[in-house]
Amino acid sequence: MHPIRRRHFLVAAAGFLALPRVRAQPQGTKVYRIGFLGVAFASGYVRELDWIRAGLRQSGYVEGRNIVIEYRWAEGSPERLQKFAGEFVALKVDAILTHANTGAIAAARATSAIPIVMADGGDPVASGLAASIARPGGNVTGSFSFLPEEIGKRLQLLIEVLPRLKQVAFLASAFDHTIAVKRNALRAAAASMSVAVQEFPVREAADLPDAFNAMDKARMEAMVVNNEPLLNSHSGTIAGLATLKKVPTVGFASFADAGGLLAYGANRPALYGRAAYFLDRIFKGMSPGDIPFEQAAKFDLIVNLKTARAIGIAVPQSFLVRADRVIE
Repeated sequence: MHPIRRRHFLVAAAGFLALPRVRAQPQGTKVYRIGFLGVAFASGYVRELDWIRAGLRQSGYVEGRNIVIEYRWAEGSPERLQKFAGEFVALKVDAILTHANTGAIAAARATSAIPIVMADGGDPVASGLAASIARPGGNVTGSFSFLPEEIGKRLQLLIEVLPRLKQVAFLASAFDHTIAVKRNALRAAAASMSVAVQEFPVREAADLPDAFNAMDKARMEAMVVNNEPLLNSHSGTIAGLATLKKVPTVGFASFADAGGLLAYGANRPALYGRAAYFLDRIFKGMSPGDIPFEQAAKFDLIVNLKTARAIGIAVPQSFLVRADRVIE
């Protein structure tokens, strides 16, 4: 596997472009109602919502002027998620905006008529959300960022910083629809690097201390954190426990900002800001089935040196120069 470098990935279909320039408010008096279906906790997605609103403003849509956004947060409960999807159908929203395959699947189960935009998630074809990337064919479109090899690259990052690593924990959510793909990809990568991986699933934030205690007993030397809404919402708690127990960690792109040692993943401001593009096309009359899904174009490597010092890890200078961002 090649070393991670700062790089841009080609977009699967049309590609991520720069967000459209600010243009005049759409003609007419139509006020569009968007239902935002949150899979996890509102407190963990404050910045993502800011990026979505910024993208909408650049496309000419402002809350309270020509759009209204109804927010619902399932807080990790599949039952609440399905209930809220049904509420949006009853409200007859113009579009449902969600994140992760879990949210898109719940919305698609609730309606085949209302357009659904997935701001971020895994392969929409593999999860049954689209017939193809270029022609989704149903009522779901949007962006996806997860690639099976991405989780293997995160493990590679840990090994580059800790070359003697042999026992790695995989912190996973029990509600992740794509967990089997991620598990298999991580195991394959670990086997190729002669590293043993043990999975530690959690169902809610209250399970995290027990998961860390179990890692201690199993003598885990480092941890890969799954990119999933429930864990994303509690990234600060996870990073704090890891620092307390001096466990080197790697996670999704925002994980280092929360205190994790390393992060690698799709550039989230661009990813969530791009949701406005899909909503704009839908509001202008396009069918979501005719709007190609897009794969994230830019992936970032981030290193938190403050955390490295706190847990006694010396990150090689050759590694730091490859990072897109270093947190001092």
